[in-house]
Amino acid sequence: MKSRILMFTFAFAVWCILCWVPDTQHLIAGAVVALIVAAIMGSMFVTRPHMLFNPIRVFYFLFWYIPIFIWELIRANFDVAYRVIHPSMPIKPGIVRLKTELKSDTGLTFLANSITLTPGTLTVDINKDDGILYIHWINVVGSDPETTYREIGSRFEPMLKKIFEEDVVK
Repeated sequence: MKSRILMFTFAFAVWCILCWVPDTQHLIAGAVVALIVAAIMGSMFVTRPHMLFNPIRVFYFLFWYIPIFIWELIRANFDVAYRVIHPSMPIKPGIVRLKTELKSDTGLTFLANSITLTPGTLTVDINKDDGILYIHWINVVGSDPETTYREIGSRFEPMLKKIFEEDVVK
């Protein structure tokens, strides 16, 4: 039930931000849409909603994860743009395996989405039981797992572990 309430609140807040019209019709339509989304998807949003209200986690998310994610996003965009502009730049596409220590669904989802949202990489599959992500990478640097982790996983996993893994921040 808490997850559905959280999903409703989040969906309604996003609706209000995107509409930007404090009109009664828009607010009612947003509430109806948010209610439908919460009813259908509420149980899939967060399995441990109480963790999202921890001020330390929120601080880490806003002031550690978000700035680094934005930096990596900008850096990856320039890298891919440079590869497009200079066709002689070598690319070596392939699928690599990334082993992660994240166990929570939310942590794994954030890691997969963080990797996918940075241009040049795409999370193809997640094996939750083994903590393995399969990632399509535009320029595979090395075939060993340590290189893959250093180039892709080490950017986000330590932060996400601190934010979403229950035993790290209490």
